[in-house]
Amino acid sequence: MNKLLVVCTCLLLSLPIMAQQKPTELDKSPMDMSYWPDNYPLLKMNGKVKDLPIARIIYSRPQKNNRTIFNGIVKYGEMWRLGANEATEVEFFKNVKIGGKVVPKGRYTLYCIPEADKWTLILNKDNYTWGNYTYDIKKDVLRTTIPVEKLTSPIENFTIYFEDAKGGNANLIVEWDDVKATMPISIVP
Repeated sequence: MNKLLVVCTCLLLSLPIMAQQKPTELDKSPMDMSYWPDNYPLLKMNGKVKDLPIARIIYSRPQKNNRTIFNGIVKYGEMWRLGANEATEVEFFKNVKIGGKVVPKGRYTLYCIPEADKWTLILNKDNYTWGNYTYDIKKDVLRTTIPVEKLTSPIENFTIYFEDAKGGNANLIVEWDDVKATMPISIVP
């Protein structure tokens, strides 16, 4: 009887150990977030700003890993989700102007059609999508063409950030491999 009690007790005590979920591996393309203004979370925590940010972008950061990126894994002339995994999302907390067009405050999915000398960036109303598999052109809010430039030093990790351009303006910068693309944004007064 004592042996049965010991065995049953051991089994009951081991159930929580067996039921624990194993942690997942670090994703090869971890998610990141960038704000306009830069360092917004720190400014907010330190009481230096009371308002919402102007914009934020949520994206995954794949790595180059010795691969040919542009016109390699990212084909020229084809739709790209700007990163990896879930499609990149940008949220504007104020109305902004991009490519001469007013974009109402809100959350949008950001796509790209890259070319060697320019990119077409697309803001789309269909949020929470994985990649560009369910892309619907009818939900486009904006298409704008932006210039690209060659960098002298390659960028290993795909990176998107806002660069303050003063006077209610910023540039959304996208860098990866030896390419930098710049999309000017201004606040609508």
